[in-house]
Amino acid sequence: MIKRIPISALKVGMYITDLNNDWIPHNSQRKRGVIKKEETIEKIRQMGVAFVYIDASKGLDTQDSETAGEVDRRNEAALQRAGEQSPGLRPHVPMEEELVVAQKVHSQAQGLVGEFMNNVKIGGAIDIAPIHQLADELQSSVLRNANALSCLGRIREKDNYLLEHSVNLSVLMSLFGNYRKLPADVLHQTIVGALLHDLGKILTPDEVLHKPGRLSAEEFEVMKLHARHSRDILASTEGIGELTVITAAQHHERLDGTGYPEGLKGDEISEYGRMVAITDVYDAITADRVYHKGLTPTQGLKKLLEWSGDHLDPELVKQFIRCIGLYPVGSMVLLESGRLGAVVETNDQDQRLPVVRVMYHTRFRMQIPVDTIDLSRPGTQDRIVRAVDPGEYRIDIRKFMI
Repeated sequence: MIKRIPISALKVGMYITDLNNDWIPHNSQRKRGVIKKEETIEKIRQMGVAFVYIDASKGLDTQDSETAGEVDRRNEAALQRAGEQSPGLRPHVPMEEELVVAQKVHSQAQGLVGEFMNNVKIGGAIDIAPIHQLADELQSSVLRNANALSCLGRIREKDNYLLEHSVNLSVLMSLFGNYRKLPADVLHQTIVGALLHDLGKILTPDEVLHKPGRLSAEEFEVMKLHARHSRDILASTEGIGELTVITAAQHHERLDGTGYPEGLKGDEISEYGRMVAITDVYDAITADRVYHKGLTPTQGLKKLLEWSGDHLDPELVKQFIRCIGLYPVGSMVLLESGRLGAVVETNDQDQRLPVVRVMYHTRFRMQIPVDTIDLSRPGTQDRIVRAVDPGEYRIDIRKFMI
């Protein structure tokens, strides 16, 4: 049986199934196996891990535990509570109309961020003006219809993670900042900070940055330096605001002080640092990587709730969930009719009734003609039963997002 136990209950002889530490970016440590030495437990504790998952059938057990099922039910209940309120942004233009614009902006954004990073790397002339303009265009698209850029954010390639993650993070920060009604200048600076938060990786050696396997302890320390590099480069760049520097510098800080580069705790981390930490973790854990199979959006939201308090700001996590909805764009859901659908638009009035694109029937175990259904439309009888993992049905959800 899989159980979650506090780190204080972890003992030699237990079999770990999950270190439960994907909130640590670039985390690629071995996650399964029998604990053979006390030193291993101490290393896990030093990472800031509060709880781990064990398999009691493969190693020692403990009474100080709860089953994985109990944890999931509690997280699901917390998710439903957090999502009781309506999402923040009401679309002003139809999805199909904005998607045309969003595709151009999204493509331009990746190219522009990549060009900016390359210019910094080779010591070329740095022109920040296009980045500011890009931030405004991303913000405008989100205000017109946030679903368009959110859809594009779910269509990703493993080999282009760095640029896609930077653009996706800026979209999430735009959504989050609008929901929280940040002043226009503050919001703009945080979007720019999200776009350039990984700028420091240009100074990370390629053999570390692109290593397909697990990073050694020494390599991980090298990787962690990128947050400090991002801060220093942006701080010395003309035309960059203070909040942009803070947003980029603090995206890996954690409430309990286990983050980096400064190991800040609690209120030592700015409001914007705590916001970008949430969006950064969410986008990272829901992305497919060379060494990491991404969680579904709903699984990702539950993990944010599980890591609240120790690592992430609990109130801001709840606000983020209300912002992007119980079933974020890119979620796959099972309907009462037995059909599976990809969520392509959220509902600004009722999070339980998004627009879904159905393509498979679970009862007949077969593909069906693709159809787009607005669950909120009068006369529509179908409702969502739960979110599901498209991998269980061998469905590539990216094919149905646009």
